[in-house]
Amino acid sequence: MSVFRSGRPKMAVNTEIIKQMHRMLLNKRKVKLHGWFCHFDDDNYVNVPRLVRLLDDYSPTVDWYLGKPSISSPLEIHLDNKNSSVPTNKKITFWFATGGAGFCLSRALTLKMLPIAGGGKFINIGDRIRFPDDVTMGFIIEHLLKVPLTVVDNFHSHLEPMEFIRPETFHDQVSFSYARMKNEWNVVKIDGFDMKTDPKRFYSLHCHLFPYFSFCPRAFFAMLIWTELLFPTIVK
Repeated sequence: MSVFRSGRPKMAVNTEIIKQMHRMLLNKRKVKLHGWFCHFDDDNYVNVPRLVRLLDDYSPTVDWYLGKPSISSPLEIHLDNKNSSVPTNKKITFWFATGGAGFCLSRALTLKMLPIAGGGKFINIGDRIRFPDDVTMGFIIEHLLKVPLTVVDNFHSHLEPMEFIRPETFHDQVSFSYARMKNEWNVVKIDGFDMKTDPKRFYSLHCHLFPYFSFCPRAFFAMLIWTELLFPTIVK
C-alpha cells in the first residue's frame, strides 16, 4: 500500500490514544511500575482473562509491539525532507497495528519510546508524517526504533467481518468489534439477546463467555454446563 502525504491536513487524531500516550509517556517512574500498556477503542469488547494469558507468554522486559495490521502489505509512505537544502522525497515502509483491534506495548519498548515520543513529541511526529495516531505508533516503533510488529490474530477490528469468527473460538479471542455499514451490522454471529436489545452483540458475547453474570439469561448458564461436560477444554 503506497500513500503520499505531502501538503495534506494534520493527522486525524484518536483523542483517547493521544490522551493515553500523554499519560503513559509523561513520567518514566510511572512507566516502570507497569509491565504492559494496552490500548483498545470504545467499540471493542475485550476478553480480559484471555488478554492476561496472552501477555503471560511475553516478557515485559523485552521489546514487544503486539497487535494486528488491517492491511495486507506494509504501509509505504513518502516523506519530504524540508531541512535539506536540496528537497528530497524519501520512501519508507513499515507495519502498524490498527487501533481498531487494539495493541499492547511492553514496558521495555515503552521506556525506549520516552525520549522520542514523550513530552508531546508523539503529536509532533504525527503532524510531520500526516497520518493517524495508530500509524504514527507504527512509524515510531517499526521505523525509528526498529522493533517489528508481532502479529496477534486474536485481535479483531471492525474492518474485518465479525461473522467469520467461529463461536467455538470465542474464548480464545482477545478483542472483538462492530460496525454499522449502511443498513447492516458487522457483528459476531451469536445467539442470545434479540437484536433490538443487543444490536452490537456484546451483551450476548459477554454472557457466552461469562454466563454467571446476573443480567445473563439462565439459558446461557445451562449452555455453559453442557459445554463443560461435552467440551471441557473449550471453556478453560
